[in-house]
Amino acid sequence: MRKEPLSSGEPLEGRRPPAAAANRAPIGERELIWMMALLMALNAFGIDAILPALDNVAGDLGAAGNSRQFVVGAYLLAAGLGTLVPGAFADRYGRRPVLFTALALYIGLSIACAMATSFSSLVVLRAVQGFCAAGIIALPPAIIRDRVGGDKMARMMSLIFVIFLLVPAIAPSIGQGILQLFGDWRWIFVAMAAAGVAMTAWVYIRLPETLHEEDRQEIRLSPIARNMRSAVTLRQTIGYTMASALVFGGLFGFINSSQQLIGEAFGAGDRFPLIFAICAGCMAIANWSNSRIVERFGARRVSHIALFAFIIVSAAQLWFASQPNETLWTFVPLMAANMSLLGFIGANFGSIAMQPFRHIAGAASSAQSFLRMTTGAVLGASIGYTYDGTARPLAAALLVAAILSLALVLFSENGKLFGEPVADEM
Repeated sequence: MRKEPLSSGEPLEGRRPPAAAANRAPIGERELIWMMALLMALNAFGIDAILPALDNVAGDLGAAGNSRQFVVGAYLLAAGLGTLVPGAFADRYGRRPVLFTALALYIGLSIACAMATSFSSLVVLRAVQGFCAAGIIALPPAIIRDRVGGDKMARMMSLIFVIFLLVPAIAPSIGQGILQLFGDWRWIFVAMAAAGVAMTAWVYIRLPETLHEEDRQEIRLSPIARNMRSAVTLRQTIGYTMASALVFGGLFGFINSSQQLIGEAFGAGDRFPLIFAICAGCMAIANWSNSRIVERFGARRVSHIALFAFIIVSAAQLWFASQPNETLWTFVPLMAANMSLLGFIGANFGSIAMQPFRHIAGAASSAQSFLRMTTGAVLGASIGYTYDGTARPLAAALLVAAILSLALVLFSENGKLFGEPVADEM
């Protein structure tokens, strides 16, 4: 077990520093958490900042009906497919080179999206952007797994999600502000490129290489396939990977249809950024709370209790959504409650799924992210596209996803729930 101090502000020192980090000033846990969170938040910003402008995009580029959601759905699905690629390269060449490649592509394709002249070309560019920038999604968990394990990883990932979720909370407001200031949705993509440039500079200056020399893997199809296969076939982890894919698929369904649902079904389009911020903010608060309790009670106990509560709240959502004339006053509190519960599920499920794969963290993170993102994106797009002017499709999908997630967790745990806390095993 690795014994280096990881308290806030302390240097992160490995058992044998990678050569690339020899002359680099040490990065503390607090800065690492902020950096990984904001890297992941680039994707959240790329998804959520454009939401208030979907009507404008549809009007300018001639998109009809629910097809405007493809601007979001194409990015999510392609990002899921793209996560298969960076992990193997990061396990061979290191985390930094792969991150820089992903960031450069994110920046370039943001500018290309700003210059799109048709809706079909914008959707294609968004898909390519999501695919090429997938390293920004897949590598932060691998970098954290390079440093810590056990419930300590769950604590750090929860703190990362606290910061990460601040971006979806404010991104629609930023997008709306840019739209009002410049009068053109294209400037939102320019803002994405600018954020990418800022993150690239920070990573270049401060992030050391976290991959240890003894953990480097060969770039050969056989070991790559073997490593990825082991990451998604081990019984004790596959249930958690797929369970998180299902519950987050419900979340993606909300993101896809949120602008229409809140603006059209409930007639609160002018309050959309605020309502979206409330829901995302509740999820951030839950992740912070999880970081305070997970090492004491264990990731399994906390997440299993949250999953049962998610089922109950989803059932309540479906009941209210099935009533005539459901109001915003019932929809928002219940949606915020379920997003809060995801704060106790997501980081914990992800950490449990990564536990056995310290020496192949890059490949494992890629393979698991692929399953989570592709499954979640397809489910989310399907939910969004079935929008019928009510919250019923979303509520029904959330309940079904939660029940199936429970069955998957039971599979991974051999029918036993609420396991003991797990130490920082390295």
